[in-house]
Amino acid sequence: MTRAHWIRIGLLAPLMAVLAIAASLGVWAEIAQRAMNSPEDSHILLALPVALWLAFLRRSRLRRWRPGASLLGPVMIGAGWALIAGGYYFAFDAFQHLGALLTVGGAVVAVLGHRLPLLFKPSLVALFFLFPVPGRFRQFIAIPLQHISAFVSENLLALFGVAIERAGIVLKINGHDVAVAEACNGMRMVSALGLITFAFVFSVPMRTNIRILLLLLSPAIALIVNIIRLIPTALAYGYAEMDTAELVHDIGGWAVLALALGLLWTCLRVLQWLEVPVAPYPVPKVTA
Repeated sequence: MTRAHWIRIGLLAPLMAVLAIAASLGVWAEIAQRAMNSPEDSHILLALPVALWLAFLRRSRLRRWRPGASLLGPVMIGAGWALIAGGYYFAFDAFQHLGALLTVGGAVVAVLGHRLPLLFKPSLVALFFLFPVPGRFRQFIAIPLQHISAFVSENLLALFGVAIERAGIVLKINGHDVAVAEACNGMRMVSALGLITFAFVFSVPMRTNIRILLLLLSPAIALIVNIIRLIPTALAYGYAEMDTAELVHDIGGWAVLALALGLLWTCLRVLQWLEVPVAPYPVPKVTA
């Protein structure tokens, strides 16, 4: 690439992105505040690292790209501002969040061209995990997941002789009430594990149908790891000191992400053991 191209990449694109963030700073500040303070939105902290990781794995695609200005950028900026204004007027946060992302993306596309995001489509999709999950959708997923987790955990603990009672999503162990919604929030697991699953399937070479299968399995994997986390957490709240129980709760929240990756890898190995084609189709060689 020429010197002018490197100026666009190293100077103009970052400058435009910073200006776009500054122009919609209120929306980005609200997203950051929710990511830091709301357990249900902690997946936001993982979204940008995952997007950068997926882009790094596809860095060789840059050989087919040359930066150049694109009129699509100003169109995206205008659409972003319209969404921010509409979201503010109708009190619809999702519109404001999407508008902020379009504004920043449009600023970069205006300088570097519209072909760049098309070369890194998985990274582009990962950026949508920057958004907090709407409350109605969160409850639609979380409440059934909490009930199933409480029911399965109660029966597993009773199977091993633990004296336990359940009332809805509250487990009672050794005289202590353990609310599943507080001990192991199902929505946080679904959001974070959905992102982890997405990162896994687009990091490991595999066929499209296998990727879709693993993505469809992510709610089931979230349920399994949520139950695995809930059992020791409930026991800790029932029999240990509060500080110890809180420590078990916090450690378990991140440990299950590693467990989920292990389950995904196990699913992939089982498919290979069953002789299901997993490896991507070979790219045909072009002969002169």
